[in-house]
Amino acid sequence: MTDHHIPLAGVIGHPVAHSRSPKLHGHWLKTYGIAGHYIPLDVAPADLEMVLRTLPKAGFVGANVTVPHKEAALRLADHVSDRASVIGAANTLVFRQDGSIHADNTDGYGFMENLRSGAPDWNPADGPAVVFGAGGAARAVLQALAQAGVPEILLTNRTRTRADHLKEEFGQRISVVDWVQAGNVIENAELVVNTTSLGMQGQPELRVPLDGLQPGAVVTDLVYAPLKTRLLEQAEEAGCTTVDGLGMLLHQAVPGFERWFGQRPEVDAYTRAAALA
Repeated sequence: MTDHHIPLAGVIGHPVAHSRSPKLHGHWLKTYGIAGHYIPLDVAPADLEMVLRTLPKAGFVGANVTVPHKEAALRLADHVSDRASVIGAANTLVFRQDGSIHADNTDGYGFMENLRSGAPDWNPADGPAVVFGAGGAARAVLQALAQAGVPEILLTNRTRTRADHLKEEFGQRISVVDWVQAGNVIENAELVVNTTSLGMQGQPELRVPLDGLQPGAVVTDLVYAPLKTRLLEQAEEAGCTTVDGLGMLLHQAVPGFERWFGQRPEVDAYTRAAALA
């Protein structure tokens, strides 16, 4: 008798109802005619370990992990990829047949793929990048930019100590700039990245003076609600190339889907529409 095992995956968060991942993965499953399911899993922090140990027994092949579980999932994993280790958080888990958990972080990969597709002329070696924010997303972006060969990264955060901690971890290529000076350092930037939640629906605006933006610079915002933030609007007016944050969400999902369901999915206009539906 053959084993007709339907692979299951999902996204673990708390809360998780807002996640666009089920729509995204559901679209790919349908597009490629794969018998599988991807569901939202709202798990309280106290229950995370028990749930992660149980899911493989219930037919799950893996899961995405979102706030507030990314650091805890890394600690609970049996195997950790190098990039997840450097970033200090996991967003993609693969459950192996022996029940062990492999943790990866595809946020930096998703960020770079989004940048490459949205700004194909950008060359990492061309000049400095300015990064706003020093949270979990910033860690993934710093790791990706350093690996891509950006010569200098200027990091600025409202709380300077958090940025100083990241410099200690990520090393010489990073210079920390006081938040009040953020507007001044973008004048020489080839790339400007907002990793904060400022500018997101329901959050305060990003109040950094942007008149120093150079035409031809690339500006990207990890916020994707709204799709065109005030930062991207002003960058567009200044003649910059802009890249919205939705693509990072779509591209970071590709490696997980491929591992769980055995098909490398394509990120195209239909994928964007499905995630936004």
